[in-house]
Amino acid sequence: MFTGIVKCMGIVEDVRINEREGSALTLTIDIRDLAARVGIGDSISVNGVCLTVVSIDGNKAKFNLIGETIKRTNLGALKRGDRVNLEPSLRVGDTMDGHFVLGHIDGVGRIVERREGRDQVLMGIGVDGDLMRYIAMKGSVAVDGVSLTVAGVNDKDDVFYVALIPHTLEVTTLGFKGEGDTVNIEIDILARYLANLLKHTNIVVDTK
Repeated sequence: MFTGIVKCMGIVEDVRINEREGSALTLTIDIRDLAARVGIGDSISVNGVCLTVVSIDGNKAKFNLIGETIKRTNLGALKRGDRVNLEPSLRVGDTMDGHFVLGHIDGVGRIVERREGRDQVLMGIGVDGDLMRYIAMKGSVAVDGVSLTVAGVNDKDDVFYVALIPHTLEVTTLGFKGEGDTVNIEIDILARYLANLLKHTNIVVDTK
């Protein structure tokens, strides 16, 4: 369980095919700012994806990516030198500053607009139409693991908007991402369970 409050950015040190597991990848990341509190078997959110540390050597942690993870996220496109958002899993007593984030990605979105403002950046993100019904104005959404509030919704074009403050731009990868770049999307867990509940009841809701 995570909160979507990125603690630091890590740097990809190596991406290679894991020959023992076919198309699976082994990802090595310099997690320098988290190394002191991370051990083998721990869960870390990497660009919003919950991954397990399989080995650690100094500041470098290794993660195995299975085919399903590569298919549903943008982690398979990472290369050496890329920066990634990192967040360790919640501990008892930690503050809950964002929203409940599971690290289970629902889909990959694409940045279709980046509008620079005086004190913020407005970013438009296009997603698959099936995801738009879960995204509500003023609701929560995790974008590459960053907990954000939905600032606008364009259902016609399957685009939602988020407003990024200077701090978010400085401490996360969203600060240097632009039009055409992909981002991992996790919808609010409350919307996911509500949709599932309605599906198994006789209540009819118009989601258009």
